[in-house]
Amino acid sequence: MPQDTLKVPELALILLIGSTGAGKSTFARRLFKATEIVSSDACRGMVADDENDQSASQDAFELLHYLVAKRLKRGLLTVVDATNVQESSRKALVALARQYHVLPVAVVLDVPDAVAQRRNDQRPERRHLGRHVIAGHRQQLRRSLRTLKQEGFRHIHHLRGVEEIDAVQTVLRDRLYNNRQQETGPFDIIGDVHGCYHELCTLLEQLGYQITEEPITDVRDLGVRVVAPLVDYQTSEGLDRNLATTGSLVPTTAVIGEGEAENVRRKAVFLGDLVDRGPASPQVLRLVMSMVRDGTALCVPGNHDIKLLRHLNGKKVTANHGLAETLAQLAPEPEAFKSQVRQFLDGLVSHYVLDGGKLVVAHAGLTEDMHGRGSGAVRAFALFGESTGEIDEFGLPVRYEWAREYRGRAVVAFGHTPVPDPEWLNNTIDLDTGCVFGGRLTALRYPERELVTVPAAQVYCEPVRPLNHKLLADSSQLLASSSKDQNEKLTANSSQLEAELDIRDVTGKQFIETRLMRGVTIREENAVAALEVMSRFALHPKWLLYLPPTMSPTETSALPDLLEHPAEALDYYRRLGVERVVCEEKHMGSRVVVVLGKDEAAITRRLGLTGEGIGKCYTRTGRNFFTDAALETAFMARLRDALTTAGFWEKFDTDWVCLDAELLPWSAKAQELVKNQYAAVAAAANFALPQAEATLAEAAARGLTGAAELLARTSARREAATDYAEAYRRYCWPVQSLSDLKLAPFHLLATEGRTYFERDHAWHMETLRGLALADPGLLRATPYRVVALNNPAETDAAITWWTDLTAAGGEGMVVKPYDFVPAGKGGLLQPALKCRGREYLRIIYGPDYLLPGNLERLRQRNVKAKRNLALREFALGVEGLERFVAREPLRRVHQCVFGVLALESEAVDPRL
Repeated sequence: MPQDTLKVPELALILLIGSTGAGKSTFARRLFKATEIVSSDACRGMVADDENDQSASQDAFELLHYLVAKRLKRGLLTVVDATNVQESSRKALVALARQYHVLPVAVVLDVPDAVAQRRNDQRPERRHLGRHVIAGHRQQLRRSLRTLKQEGFRHIHHLRGVEEIDAVQTVLRDRLYNNRQQETGPFDIIGDVHGCYHELCTLLEQLGYQITEEPITDVRDLGVRVVAPLVDYQTSEGLDRNLATTGSLVPTTAVIGEGEAENVRRKAVFLGDLVDRGPASPQVLRLVMSMVRDGTALCVPGNHDIKLLRHLNGKKVTANHGLAETLAQLAPEPEAFKSQVRQFLDGLVSHYVLDGGKLVVAHAGLTEDMHGRGSGAVRAFALFGESTGEIDEFGLPVRYEWAREYRGRAVVAFGHTPVPDPEWLNNTIDLDTGCVFGGRLTALRYPERELVTVPAAQVYCEPVRPLNHKLLADSSQLLASSSKDQNEKLTANSSQLEAELDIRDVTGKQFIETRLMRGVTIREENAVAALEVMSRFALHPKWLLYLPPTMSPTETSALPDLLEHPAEALDYYRRLGVERVVCEEKHMGSRVVVVLGKDEAAITRRLGLTGEGIGKCYTRTGRNFFTDAALETAFMARLRDALTTAGFWEKFDTDWVCLDAELLPWSAKAQELVKNQYAAVAAAANFALPQAEATLAEAAARGLTGAAELLARTSARREAATDYAEAYRRYCWPVQSLSDLKLAPFHLLATEGRTYFERDHAWHMETLRGLALADPGLLRATPYRVVALNNPAETDAAITWWTDLTAAGGEGMVVKPYDFVPAGKGGLLQPALKCRGREYLRIIYGPDYLLPGNLERLRQRNVKAKRNLALREFALGVEGLERFVAREPLRRVHQCVFGVLALESEAVDPRL
């Protein structure tokens, strides 16, 4: 390296070591960000208001260690500015580096005593230390130079004298070997091969790789070359895998120029244990080594690979667990090849962090706190996992099931422990399906999350710990026909397992990151309220893929006898740059979400639920809409049949669907509300007000002062009460059977592998109109119209339509921007605004809301809080469903659903 450059790992704990006056603080400020430096003097000042107060040193260093620990936990490079000349002071810091799996780096600033003394004397704070102090520091530094390596410092930079120190102008932050975040894939991640060369070739060919043998003309030749398949952009144009919005998830390369898409190829990732037990370990090594050499593959080491490396390095190892067979197979190979194997295995990195941190691959897996870190503990965990220290009845170590406690956002793909079938568990997947034991060789296609498997040709080695041979035999028999459809059927059975939801994930204050908003904060008191609802009333969390957001009304209208009018909604979107909106009739029903499977097997496969039918219809608070099980079963079956008749399952290539809809009539769910609240108010008013009116009429006839005015007001209230009863009665009709129900779907939210948030609202309306034609007796198409906001004729027609709807007793309409996810001036816009009619609002605000004085008071309402709430709930709803479609763990989906429910307890006027 040039003398003006200091090379350090990108993630490191850097200890500046030098006597007082060596220039450590100046050096640190010149080369590192201020936030990266933790200074003992600054900590002393924070705890004692005086950086020179040596009596505060113990407290200051406790604070320093605390700050260092917090930064290392978050994976941030940290520089410790202290003398650090004593081994005892460095020991605690090195321990922190080991605890957080960070590389410790020593930068020694070695200056003559005279220079240090002169600088100390010139300090503006005039902290004068005796020469004996600086001499003592220098003596301790000299002793330290002999022990730094033994203390655990992997990188030591000894800068001798002022000139060498001042010459350093740049710090080069060296990328860690395991940091391949810039590689976005797509990847084909392959489980433990164990010398099964035939099966590996078959799997690679099934994945689209082309394998050709080459003549060996040089000792460096490997005799095989593999060409990776191109990414198929024909079927994935315009997709964004991070949003999980359309089609199968397909990677996007950060920088793809025009015409370069055809050059993007897939890359294989091998999870280690290439050798031992199988029939052809050398051939497997040749193939994988050639792929890594050519850049068509990555590989992490397995414990069997490392054991072979130790043997090749001349270390004494026991030739058991298949190593003897590997050594016998390697015996006839030329020494040049064995040397290549040794160099290849020696260069393997414990794990890789890929795709911007979204994917981690390691042989035995890796806990989140170890991702992207470098230490002996990380390497040991990646190779062997974590054991309890116990031995089972087969003489094998008992291992902790780390994946059950995993809470990381990154997908972790691993092997090491053979399983009959690969299964998702908390965003992790074990891909070792025991090929060498007669099982299968499995690959995970990432980011598509598709599984591709080939059966073992035979049982090459009997496992010490028995596998589930019945499952393996069944899978091998199924795959024997090598039918693509059958293979997809088998891999579809790999369900997404999930540990039980942990209450700690949803209690306390939370900050939920979303795609549409930077983050949504959930206050602790709101989480408590949501927990009460979720635990007592809601459906099983696996049904709750999505909770719809609340909807804000328009701004208050200034027109006589009106609180809401479409002009305000149209003007809101026009002001913020929206060119078109969709106006939909607002149904007189209850908002519901429908999750429906083609059959019970689809629900079991996708949701992991058994014995709960083919679907559920639930409310905005996650409660089951139906209390009558027979009616629910009939409703779901008829809806399923309608989708089948419409060809929905084939058209969208799915066996489940999530719909946003209105279920009519309103009284089907709100019967008790109507009876106990609305009808009770109307009955009391219609009983009492006529009697009061008669009495006041008599008083007015006698000429009593004020009686006539009071009579007029009472008469108006009686008429308002009559209008009130007529208003809510329009929403009620008897529900005695399925024929009395109507479902009006207006959003097609998700099907297998995709969401539909990128589709405009007109597409949703037309798609669901076609569905409604399959069963007009059950399904109702939502009337709508597209309105160009720069066309006065269209906006006037939309207002007239609203006026006609509400005059005929309708509830009103909903105005939505044409795009489902609306963005305009200032960022995310309201996803919808409701504009309710004059008589419907009588139900909401009470019979007397239009009487003099009341309407003026209600015009002061503020919709700002409601709109803020709607935006946050919309962002959470979209985020949760996208997480589900992307097959993220249940707890990640539930976090968003729970967040919507928690926000519903915020103090916002419920009448808005």
